[in-house]
Amino acid sequence: MRQLLRRLSMLFHRSRFNADLEEEMRLHLELREQQQVAAGLSPGQAHREARRRFGNNAVLRERSFAAWGWNWLESFVQDTLYGLRSMLRSPGLTCVALLSLALGIGANTAIFSFLDAIVLRSLPVKAPGQLVILGDGDEDGVTDRYGSTTLYSYPFFSQLRSKNAVFSEVATVLSFNGEAHGTIDHRDQMEIISPDLVSGTFFSTLGVEPAVGRLFTADDDTTEGAHPVAVISYAFWQTALTGAPDVLNHTVKFADTTFTIIGVAPPGFFGITVGHAPDLWIPMAMMNSLPAHYNGYKDNFYQSNHIFGRLKSGVTHAQAEAEINVLYQQITRGFPDARLNDYNLSHLQQAHVAITSIATGTAGLRHQFSDPLKLLMGVTALVLLIACANIANLLLARSTARAREFAVRQALGAQRLRLVRQLLTESLILALIGGLLGIAFAVAADRILLRMISGGPDADLIPIDVSLNLPLLGFSVAITVGTAVLFGLVPALRASQVEVTGALKDGRSSTNAATRNVLGKVLIVAQVSISFVLAVASVLFLRSLVNLTHVDTGFPRNGVMLVNMDSSVLGLKGADPRMIAMFSQIEDRVVAMPGVHGAGFAAFTFHQGSWNTSINIPGTAYNDAVNIKHNVISNGYFNTMQIPLLAGRIFGPQDTATSQKVIILSESMVRDLFPAGVNPIGRHIYIGKDPDPRNDVEVVGVVKDVKFGNLQEHRQYIDYVPNPQHPWGYGTLAVRYTGDFNTVSKDVQNTIHSINRGLTINRVTTLDRVIERSITNQTLVAQLSTFFALLAVFLSAIGIYGLMSYLVSRRTNEIGIRMALGAARASVGWMIMREIVLLVVSGIALGGALTLATNQLVQSLLYGLKPTEPLSLVLAIVALLAIALPAAWLPARRASRVSPMEALRYE
Repeated sequence: MRQLLRRLSMLFHRSRFNADLEEEMRLHLELREQQQVAAGLSPGQAHREARRRFGNNAVLRERSFAAWGWNWLESFVQDTLYGLRSMLRSPGLTCVALLSLALGIGANTAIFSFLDAIVLRSLPVKAPGQLVILGDGDEDGVTDRYGSTTLYSYPFFSQLRSKNAVFSEVATVLSFNGEAHGTIDHRDQMEIISPDLVSGTFFSTLGVEPAVGRLFTADDDTTEGAHPVAVISYAFWQTALTGAPDVLNHTVKFADTTFTIIGVAPPGFFGITVGHAPDLWIPMAMMNSLPAHYNGYKDNFYQSNHIFGRLKSGVTHAQAEAEINVLYQQITRGFPDARLNDYNLSHLQQAHVAITSIATGTAGLRHQFSDPLKLLMGVTALVLLIACANIANLLLARSTARAREFAVRQALGAQRLRLVRQLLTESLILALIGGLLGIAFAVAADRILLRMISGGPDADLIPIDVSLNLPLLGFSVAITVGTAVLFGLVPALRASQVEVTGALKDGRSSTNAATRNVLGKVLIVAQVSISFVLAVASVLFLRSLVNLTHVDTGFPRNGVMLVNMDSSVLGLKGADPRMIAMFSQIEDRVVAMPGVHGAGFAAFTFHQGSWNTSINIPGTAYNDAVNIKHNVISNGYFNTMQIPLLAGRIFGPQDTATSQKVIILSESMVRDLFPAGVNPIGRHIYIGKDPDPRNDVEVVGVVKDVKFGNLQEHRQYIDYVPNPQHPWGYGTLAVRYTGDFNTVSKDVQNTIHSINRGLTINRVTTLDRVIERSITNQTLVAQLSTFFALLAVFLSAIGIYGLMSYLVSRRTNEIGIRMALGAARASVGWMIMREIVLLVVSGIALGGALTLATNQLVQSLLYGLKPTEPLSLVLAIVALLAIALPAAWLPARRASRVSPMEALRYE
């Protein structure tokens, strides 16, 4: 400790240390002189002998500084200051290098922040590695499929919790939690609130502690309808309740039930689904009290829940999976209402429950954006590699110009290691400043990317945390140091190989310059080849996006307004005649408005989910693998969407709740599922497997196929049923209109509220905006890959320009002699251009080989084209040449205008 304090004292009081050292050395010399005088020498002889025996003062000072000082720190400070002065002496090179690094490091940091938030980051709960889910957690909704191994009923969960011996605790959550209108305290207006239905063991299984109050226990989830309590999220507490200290005295009301807030979840906690941030959690026992009024709490086969648990210490995944599968069969077969016919038993026998880790949570976002983000991570890494190659090339050029400086330093005794350290320090300074700028760039880019991923400026932001954190900063520091080594090491090693005599004679090292030429050309070929790969990829993604925008959806995309509303706040069942009459009145009034050419309700419009089951067509073999998408619509829907009727009729006033149940099929259903040549009109089919008379419907029409879930999907089997015969409650009113969107939207909303002021409207948008959002990931990849490809080509152009400028400066004397001997300016210009053309062509050839070798990596992200299509390669070549050749032409043009006299004087 004393030594450390002395070193620190020397660091901050260097002058006092020098004075003390000088005084001590002087005393030693005087003592030795006195000893020599006492031995009989004259004063002059004693002084000389004392100094001889004492040694070299400078060496002793250096040893003292080494023993008591911070030589390495002082050297680093000296190198740093020298490096900063060197950067300021070359402002152009410094700006290019910093800009390249900032964009490269910033882009990598920004993309990694999303990759970390969506794919890599662990749940903010206790020991997330111990959490597993039954199935894969990807499916949501309700299924009547026997042998379901992904969705389970609440009674199944209850028995599994009590019987299993592999989990320390088990919890369940409804798989399709959404939004509902509720009232906070006694406020005048309802607000859109996102509640999640969870079991009482939800929080204890995840191992989280409350920020305020308490969390649920198993006792809060024992009796249906008897536990009107809620736990709110920390963000909801801070925003909706402005962080009120008396939060436990507040309430939230849904429909007729008032829920008392009993606690606040810890900051950052969102449950187990990444990208889903509920405002509050409600016990499963209160399922029927929420506006959707689900009746699945006691239904043994209302399979709608995800089940997850925490493994006991020492229990492996294999052991847990084995026991869960045994319990699965016992519990399912043991329900008193289990229909154990041969068909269902065969499905149960084939069922196998997989156990999947949810250490990083579950996420539909992960499936949607995982591959695009990984691809973009690779793209940004290549851009950073190009930036490093570019800077290395620039540093190599500058090191040649500094050959005399290095020769002088070596002549004065500087070792090669010292020069390498000096150059690496300069590279590290560049990288650190570039890294800081890159982080600032990443913070700004994250906001833009989050908006893009969320679907555009008018979409709700996806609730994921992409702010700076320790792993992100660690990643940024790692790539910053990595880039410094990558672009700084080779130039440093090359620059330190100086021929002292030659460099002092002419200011350059011919051997080093020749090596630099070869290395610089290799770097240019590498940059061009990588740029070509990125250019081809961007062209492919842009063409793929264009193909998607021209997909035939089966209906005109433009001129359709979608009004999303929440009828559950009215407290009426879907089958209530008042509800059916209200929807009919809204449709009639809206369609009569000026500028409106059609209006119709639908349970689902494009990209809004679906209700799927199998169907039974008498006279054909039943196939439960055929999944039919059902849609409940009003009479005006087909006219509004302009879906062509191919046979039969559409729904009309005759299709009432008491009339024969009818159905309209899509053309692919008729073509693929009915016997060839059979007219489906008038035939009866069953919705579902069993020929239950309640599910008997008569086919009255056939309409054209349409896109239903997304633009990439293959043809879908879709049927349509009228709302009076299958009351749904609806979700969306489609309005075909002409004129100003805002004006028509306002008029439509006023009309709806004039019929029922209590009917809440969530949002109003257009069909083409919904379609645009459905291809958000493709748009994201196309836009960002194009941006990075242009950036890569731009960086390569800078590298080409720098190399050509350097070559021209090196060959000025040669050019002057050639022109003095009669060489034409055009031939001199082509002599320079020829070199870069060869480099660019070599880079394109190498890039073409890389493209062909890696094209399968992007195959899954393309639509309507193959990665090896010649047109994409040709477009990439043209784009690359259009930018690269002008960068080479400028130095070549300058070379062709060199005056022979000036060139000869230059040497």
